[in-house]
Amino acid sequence: MGDEWKINMRLMIDGHNLIPKIPGMQLSNPDDEMELVRLLQIYCRIKRQTVSVFFDGAPASQAKSRRFGQVTAHFIHQGSTADDAIIEHLTRLGKRAREVMVVTSDRRVQNEARARHSPVMTSEKFAFTLMEAVQHDNQQSQDPEMSDDELNEWLRLFSDTDSPDN
Repeated sequence: MGDEWKINMRLMIDGHNLIPKIPGMQLSNPDDEMELVRLLQIYCRIKRQTVSVFFDGAPASQAKSRRFGQVTAHFIHQGSTADDAIIEHLTRLGKRAREVMVVTSDRRVQNEARARHSPVMTSEKFAFTLMEAVQHDNQQSQDPEMSDDELNEWLRLFSDTDSPDN
């Protein structure tokens, strides 16, 4: 299946592997994980997808999974890795692992995903896809200019010339 994937395929993302591939994001930023989650929320809304993102290095008190709409963030405790957690999740899925696209540039995770028949996309390629979706969303959210025909239609609909008071 390579880098081709189904439109509604769930994504399983190696978060700390993806962050440095996104322009303007750095692992040294204390809010990098939540910045990525916010971008993924936009992506999920636009693409109508579900995403699980894995971050390692969480202190024991913060190691948990949290839902943010269509994004589930898994904060993996220190001493374990996101790589291991992704592989464990794929193993638990069994045959359903082929329904999950794994996003990582880590060769070990890619090989383990492919061994479980999960398609793989590199973090670099997904970062490009993610930023395209975010840019598209930003363009759509700006106030679009009204065409002359639309303006005339609004004027016609709301003009006082047709009101019974005239």
